Amino acid sequence: MQIERRFSSLDAGAYGDIAFVTRLIAQGPEAEDGEGDPVIVPAHFSQVAAEVMARSFCHADGVPAILKPVPEDGVPEFLWRHEADLSALQDLPADQRFGPETDARQVFDRMAGAWTYWGWKGGYFDGPEDARAYLDEMRAMLASQMASPSPEQWQGTGLHWAYGIATGEPGFRVDPATGRVARADASHPRPHGHFIQSIGDGLPDEGALDLWQREARLIRQAKGSGTNVSDLQAADETPSQGGLMDALRLGDRVAGTVRPHGQNRRSTRIAICDIDHPEVEDFIDWKLEEENKLSSLIAGAHLHQQHLNAIFAAVAQGGSDPARNATLTQALREARRAMIPESFLHRVLHYAQQGFTSIRFPSFDTDWDGTGYASVSGQNGDTALRISDAFLQAVRDDRPWALLRRSDGGVERSIPARALWDRIGHAAWASAEPSVQFHDTINAWHTCPQDGWVRGSSADGAFLFLDDTACSIAVLNLPAFLRDGAFDGEGFAHAVGLWTLTADITVAMAQFPTAGIAQRSVDFRPLGLGYAGLGGLLMRMGLGYDSDAGRAMGAAITALLTGTAYAFSAQMAAQLGAFAGHARNSDAMLRVIANHHAAAHDVGGHDGLNVVPLCLDGDACPDPSLVALARDAWDRALSLGRTHGFRNAQASLIARAGQIGLILDCDTQGLDPDHAQVRFAALGGQGEAKALNPAILQGMAALGYDDDQIADIAAHAVGHGTLIGSPAIDHDALTAKGFGPRQLDRVEAALQGAFDIRFVFNQWTLGRDFCRGTLGIADDLLADPGFDLLAHLGFSQAQIDAANDHVCGTMTIEGAPHLRAQDLAVFDCASPCGTRQLSVDSHVRMMAAVQGFVSGGIARTIDLPNAATIADTLALHDLAWSQGLKGSAIHRDGSRLSQPVIRSLIGEEEDAQAIIAAPPRQRAGIMAEKIVERIIVREIRSQREKLPLRRKGYTQKASVGGHKVYLRTGEYDDGNLGEIFIDMHKEGAGFRAMMNNFAIAVSVGLQYGVPLEEFVDAFTFTRFEPAGAVQGNDSIKNATSILDYVFRELAVSYLDRTDLAHVKPTGASFDDLGEGEREGEAPRADPALQPLTMLRQVSSAGYLRKRLPQELMVLQGGAGRSQGQTALRVDAEPCAACQEGVILRDGAFCRCSCCGWSGGSA
Repeated sequence: MQIERRFSSLDAGAYGDIAFVTRLIAQGPEAEDGEGDPVIVPAHFSQVAAEVMARSFCHADGVPAILKPVPEDGVPEFLWRHEADLSALQDLPADQRFGPETDARQVFDRMAGAWTYWGWKGGYFDGPEDARAYLDEMRAMLASQMASPSPEQWQGTGLHWAYGIATGEPGFRVDPATGRVARADASHPRPHGHFIQSIGDGLPDEGALDLWQREARLIRQAKGSGTNVSDLQAADETPSQGGLMDALRLGDRVAGTVRPHGQNRRSTRIAICDIDHPEVEDFIDWKLEEENKLSSLIAGAHLHQQHLNAIFAAVAQGGSDPARNATLTQALREARRAMIPESFLHRVLHYAQQGFTSIRFPSFDTDWDGTGYASVSGQNGDTALRISDAFLQAVRDDRPWALLRRSDGGVERSIPARALWDRIGHAAWASAEPSVQFHDTINAWHTCPQDGWVRGSSADGAFLFLDDTACSIAVLNLPAFLRDGAFDGEGFAHAVGLWTLTADITVAMAQFPTAGIAQRSVDFRPLGLGYAGLGGLLMRMGLGYDSDAGRAMGAAITALLTGTAYAFSAQMAAQLGAFAGHARNSDAMLRVIANHHAAAHDVGGHDGLNVVPLCLDGDACPDPSLVALARDAWDRALSLGRTHGFRNAQASLIARAGQIGLILDCDTQGLDPDHAQVRFAALGGQGEAKALNPAILQGMAALGYDDDQIADIAAHAVGHGTLIGSPAIDHDALTAKGFGPRQLDRVEAALQGAFDIRFVFNQWTLGRDFCRGTLGIADDLLADPGFDLLAHLGFSQAQIDAANDHVCGTMTIEGAPHLRAQDLAVFDCASPCGTRQLSVDSHVRMMAAVQGFVSGGIARTIDLPNAATIADTLALHDLAWSQGLKGSAIHRDGSRLSQPVIRSLIGEEEDAQAIIAAPPRQRAGIMAEKIVERIIVREIRSQREKLPLRRKGYTQKASVGGHKVYLRTGEYDDGNLGEIFIDMHKEGAGFRAMMNNFAIAVSVGLQYGVPLEEFVDAFTFTRFEPAGAVQGNDSIKNATSILDYVFRELAVSYLDRTDLAHVKPTGASFDDLGEGEREGEAPRADPALQPLTMLRQVSSAGYLRKRLPQELMVLQGGAGRSQGQTALRVDAEPCAACQEGVILRDGAFCRCSCCGWSGGSA
């Protein structure tokens, strides 16, 4: 094939005028400013894109410092593969011979080079010049962030070609010479990430076990898998083997025990069930019932703790005989009323009679990664229902629906269709699953029906094709094709053609996990071309997402994508041959292409469709030339397909971009709208910067606003960052209150990163002496977390709010000067911005506008507000089907137990509405204040217990989501927590002040007697940024917010709440030593416990996490120990033999606590 150049030139090469810079990528929380591993990336890459490149896509090790070419007959020299030059490497120091990729160009070159190499060997290019042009064009697009292959390609493609690196165990490939499956060698990469697998025969014990084994291999390789499990017989059909749900529970448990290499995330998998399966009701309710079970576990665990502690307390007061202890009798009665099992109560009494004063009882919570979710099934994958048009018609007619046996196809039983439909809505409303897939709509667009129905899908629902096939996705970044405010349709079509070629080469070079997947994937060669950034593109062009023009633009771009891909596929078929299954499916495929063609031309006449798709509205599209390009592409696809057939059975889908979206710096995923008008950009270890969404700035320019107007609108949203020009509270007003130049300078410096000016006006910014001396503020007011310094100075709430809007912005453009009312809709987002938000239906209608031009599905979950009803859920499913979508996935806010619900934390309805409407950062701060206020008001005691002047405690340094956090604690003499300090010194002054005030509030609460447990229950699992992976803490590895991290750490360290730790602390707990005293016995003065007592007195309980160091383990005797037995003592003397343990002395003899060395008296 001949390849034209558009993004590169023969003289300038692939990278032309692209500038490359060195960025430092911090590794771990210990990295300071200016420290980190260097990586060279294009200058236009954001810090996030640079970090993804360095941490996820650059090969981490084994890249030779010196390479040599491996000549190959018939291959141009510039395409020869390379390997380590072992003889030359011997001249280098050992630590310099191999290392990681450190330059993005290494990654671009190895991927594009491997594609070109395999394309040359497959006969794709007419000559070396075309191969060279293709190589340069692909590298130019990668470097310019125009498009991206799948993460699997970034991580593995070209490693063998560029460096001679072999990774993983070999799979299977299809020999192009024979067309048969063979074992692959290291030269074949694994670029596919989306798989559809079959279940085999219908026996749960046999077919399911084989599937789970194959699925586990894919999970291990971090790949997604989907399977229609409806062939499994029901439990009543195979009583000796269990049924569908038994097999699914087994598969879920298997998936939960397997983790992708180097990752700590759940598996990506989906189980699909037909609507006529006999166990469909249990399948629908599976996730919901498991979440209900988890709720029962959480409540039951807390009830057990509460009542069992009451029983032990009663025994301690009056003995373990209920006949003589009225308090114990009452405690037992209350425990029985709480449904604590009778046998368990007897066991507790027996514990008490044996001298125990407490027992360890497991506790559960709603942490997604906690032991609670691990204790219930169904949490290691998604579920979906295959719904037919016949079922939906039965729902409308209120008719019975037959459930069919899998063994003989007979009717097992019938149930009301409407009741089953309501059940689907209830489950989706309450637990966000199962999603639905519309079987007849999917198969009406199926290009290969002679080889079976499309019954399964990939895990995200985007890849919809035959069982035992795989797909590798590629994503084009739509905003990258914006030229002077207009979409470059011709450049986009050129890019689509090259990526179609790349995707087909990927099939040729790939290896697959099983022989069956290898054979069918090569026989049908399905492709996964898609795009990202549609919402951001529309906003940049000044088009509303929920407008006829916006939908027409989206439809035209999608029609151009798929039409061009099919036309290019037909061109490849002319030179390389059609896919193996084309001949028997040619009529069906041409029918599908003709339906796409009719939708593009908006002429009707669709064939074989129960639901007619939305057509391309050429009159509404603001770019007539784009419509003409799209229609011409479908003309060519239909004409060339009739003549030559097609190289690929499918061409396009809209997948979730994930890491691809990050490396491309995409505004939005897939066809999603933009999410916020104000964004926070990472500054490479220097915190975050607040700025108006760049798409809004470009969109306003497209709508005719001038630079001054745009600047005023931006200042309204993000603030001026200064009190100069502020209404009511400005430099003059503060000077009149006693502020001097020094204080004003400190305030102005702090305002640059502030989210609320009240967090700036505090003793940390102004200085304690100034606040006390000049302003005359008492110490108790400065220590009060609710103290408002500006209000104390006499400013009204209205004045403070006006100044706050001027300095920090309103976080929305609504109400901005110059902004025309009719333009507001252009900048509506998925999340609330001011009083505006895109409607739920607008998301569905945009999906429907493009679905008629997508070969596969659209991976998109529609978010419903918390107040949505079951009827709303069903109405959305029905709308999706009627608009021609192939599936519908819904998530109602707060429908999962692991998701915190704001409303439960707030007492007043007006407060709830205010917080829900607030931006995320402000919402987090207000929620924290509300929780602290609620806890302190409920638990406060009359006397505050001051901490000793010289106190114990510890300091923990860690990083949460890349943000350093220092947590310091102060303890009472008994080891209980009395104060905390939270320092995030690199954050903005406003956020830092908020955390300082928050720490003071918690400390005051602790000193007034608020139990630490209350704070832990309130603040763990709160969700707001910063969040993510935790580095530097040996027990906590992930946190949903800074507060979640802090109180997990405190709970593990001071409460021994190992259920909140990802890695449990080791060693014996203080509370595990000693079983208490038997009833009626005097307390024993045990010499063995004296070192423990001393250890508690002189060390921080939090630092030790309430556990004994291994070298200070104390052996404690039991109740039956003889009076003559001598106790062991602990000395600080180290062992001379191993230098690791310490000497334990037993009378005149001693031994090492570590190596076991023993000897006589010292």
